Amino acid sequence: MIHEIKIKNFLSFKDEVTFSFEATKDKSLEEYYVREVAGLRLLRLAVVYGANASGKSNLLSAFEFLKIFALNKSENKTEETGVIPFLLDKETPNQPSELSISFVTEGKRYLYSLVIDEHIVHSEKLYVYPKTQPALVFERTFNNNVSEITFNSKRVKIPQIAKEEITIKCLPNMSVFAAYNQVNISIEEMDKAIEWIAKKHINHVEPQLRVSNFAEKVLAEKPEIKESILSFLKAADFNITDIITEMETRKIPEEYIDELLLEAEGIPNEEKERLRRERSYQAPKTNFKHRVENIRGEEFYNLPKELQSEGTKRIFGLAVIINTLVKSNAFLAVDEIESSLHPKLIEFLLEDFLKLEGESQLLLSTHYDGLLEEDLLRKDSIWFTSKKIDGSTEVYSLTDFKGLNRIASLRKAYRHGNFGATPNIM
Repeated sequence: MIHEIKIKNFLSFKDEVTFSFEATKDKSLEEYYVREVAGLRLLRLAVVYGANASGKSNLLSAFEFLKIFALNKSENKTEETGVIPFLLDKETPNQPSELSISFVTEGKRYLYSLVIDEHIVHSEKLYVYPKTQPALVFERTFNNNVSEITFNSKRVKIPQIAKEEITIKCLPNMSVFAAYNQVNISIEEMDKAIEWIAKKHINHVEPQLRVSNFAEKVLAEKPEIKESILSFLKAADFNITDIITEMETRKIPEEYIDELLLEAEGIPNEEKERLRRERSYQAPKTNFKHRVENIRGEEFYNLPKELQSEGTKRIFGLAVIINTLVKSNAFLAVDEIESSLHPKLIEFLLEDFLKLEGESQLLLSTHYDGLLEEDLLRKDSIWFTSKKIDGSTEVYSLTDFKGLNRIASLRKAYRHGNFGATPNIM
């Protein structure tokens, strides 16, 4: 589970900000929200409000960047790291970005920190908390144009030759984790951290992402989850009684094959040769069985996914993603959860998620302030982003405000600008 993230000089974050899943002493909705792990009380759900261009999406992007950078291997030293500093200032573009994330996996808390610019990693550290105080696992610095990696000899037993191999493979623009993954050696605390990053952190969902495509692929590979997804769709008041997903062969037009293979990334050479030879590929095709009642009585009709409404496709995709999330006890961020969804569906989706067991976590950005009127959110689960006069983003929690118990309607207070994070319309 994620404890907190700190961000500085990254995208719209100029000064350091902290976003935390740590729960307050509030006991409301305790059994649904709070999980006690490694001495911490952590929330399973958090919601971020803010005006357009206030930095909500950038907050979610910080989580995504850490995941991608930690795992991806650079091919050469000239590749850029992908980090983007705060650009609305004369000084910050020439300064490194700073990010750190604290998380708990298998009962232990870890802290991973990064100081990085567009070309090199200046500093990288991993800590583990055996008890209340952190213990260093490794530290990486950049001196004389070379990355230097130091392992804590009190916690890590590693042959000198393996240290040298990791250092040689660790290019200035890639993570120690990515270099370590190329060496045939096992360090328990490194393995646990990498496993959490790779398997417990699902790629975040953007508004334009076709989540139904992901859902089709998962259903084709794991048909055993279909009943759970159907149950969700029926409870959400859809008249869908079955989902039929099958793999079909699709032809690639001859005029596109060379261009497609030239632009494709991550496809093994053997597969490219097969595509050239057979000019076809396997892809899932999904039909939804709909139940209707008319003068003839009850009837059933199959409609392909392409003819479903955008809302149906999105809730179908989110249902499968959240099923994966819960079963993996993972973390997922969804940007603009209200995209293509009726407000009641958003509420149903969150209520259904909170009723499920486990340590999975959801982070949502939204403009839908109706949630503030429902009994679905704890006060410490509500966060805001706001744009400051210098163009940078500040992040703060609803619990930073005093006198919340005297506010009759959080929604009205938010709309009246009591918490900031709303458009300043002239």
